[in-house]
Amino acid sequence: MVARLQNTIRDYAWGSRTAIPELTGVEPDGSPQAELWMGAHESAPSVLPSGESLYDLVSSRPSEVLGAEVAEQFDGRFPFLAKILAAEQPLSIQAHPSREQAIDGYARDEAAGIPRDAADRNYKDAWPKPEILIALGPFDALVGFRPLEQTVALLDALDAKGLDDLTDLLRNGKLQDAFTEFMGTDRDAIRPLVAALGEACRAYRGDTFALEADSLERLCEEFPDDPGVLAALLLNRVRLERFQAVYLPAGNVHAYLRGTGFEVMANSDNVLRGGLTRKHVDVAELGSVVDFEPLASPVLEGTPVAPGITAYETGCEYFAVRRIELTEDGLEVPAAGPRIVACVDGSAVVGAQGTEDAVALSAGQSAFLEGPEGPCTLRGSGTAFVVSAR
Repeated sequence: MVARLQNTIRDYAWGSRTAIPELTGVEPDGSPQAELWMGAHESAPSVLPSGESLYDLVSSRPSEVLGAEVAEQFDGRFPFLAKILAAEQPLSIQAHPSREQAIDGYARDEAAGIPRDAADRNYKDAWPKPEILIALGPFDALVGFRPLEQTVALLDALDAKGLDDLTDLLRNGKLQDAFTEFMGTDRDAIRPLVAALGEACRAYRGDTFALEADSLERLCEEFPDDPGVLAALLLNRVRLERFQAVYLPAGNVHAYLRGTGFEVMANSDNVLRGGLTRKHVDVAELGSVVDFEPLASPVLEGTPVAPGITAYETGCEYFAVRRIELTEDGLEVPAAGPRIVACVDGSAVVGAQGTEDAVALSAGQSAFLEGPEGPCTLRGSGTAFVVSAR
């Protein structure tokens, strides 16, 4: 089966009011449109032309829809979730659990009787959430802990009042202590430190940390009493250009700041937040899943693997992502297992080897191919992504 999907748009407050409408060619309605979900997550599954949700289809016939091998590997659950993400304002500082941490956390929340849709629940499901974000235009983010010597140099250059203790902890290699101490500070105590940091950023006139100072100044203005602003001091400030990516395995602390991207993750909605938000924050639980190893090179480039096909190599067991530059002559994409094909620019016709089924897509639309289908075929003009189990 090759079928066009009807997808849900999530209206989170940080979402852009124009990016997804512009991509899909729909008139903006003035409301934030943050994420367009493509997949079979139970909270917002895609819908097939028959009216059945992809979640219900997979649940009723997992081996037939996913393929026997994928169904066995992932206990009958669709392995990944794809999104178009459009951020107009910063998302929360957050990290995601490993598989073992998610199983344990989910069991604890279930035993405590916390409703699965409760705002203060940490674990919505028992799955990890490794993810990749591929920029569709300039995209700003905070990704992974910056090497300590670089962060100390940043703090020395800004010379903000009141941050000597933070600097001393980092000079002594105590990144985890620095993160947990300042993330746990109450809002009244953090306000003067954020104000001092904002003033230092406004006064900074150097070139080395201009991007960092500009971003931190904005965060200080938007979140004047939020400990997450100080955590942002510790993270790599990344600006992605079109089709550059960041891969975020379990424990990677990050925050998307602004831009539109194509995002793929394991089929989970587990988010542990630490700041830059008024949503539920659990610093202790966040700290228990964080990987405190500094990340020197967070940007991931795609690798050409065939004419018109670029792969993003992550080693993730839950998904594989390929970018396709469409041509009218067509391409065969040797992906396997259940697949979602998303057109992000131009138009595409999606089919599968050995079947006459074909679906036409415009920008912002997507199609689903069942696991047992042969390699998918694409033709058209523009760009599409093929997300598969392998």
